[in-house]
Amino acid sequence: MLERRLSEALGAGVYRDSGLGAVDETPDLRRQLTELENRTGNLADRLSDREDELLAARAANRELMAELNRK
Repeated sequence: MLERRLSEALGAGVYRDSGLGAVDETPDLRRQLTELENRTGNLADRLSDREDELLAARAANRELMAELNRK
C-alpha cells in the first residue's frame, strides 16, 4: 500500500517535471481574471456615465423641441 502510493507520487512528480503533464496555469488565470474583472468594472462605470449623459441630452432636446413648438 505505502509502496504503491510512493510509486504514484514519484511517478506523478516525474511526469509533471518532464513537461508532458498539464501545466498549472492557475496563478496566471487568476491574475487574468482579476484584470478582466477590473476592466469590466471600469467599463460598467463608463457605460453608466454615458447613459447619464445620454439621458441629460435627451432631456435637453425635449426642452428645446418643446420651446420651438411653442413659438
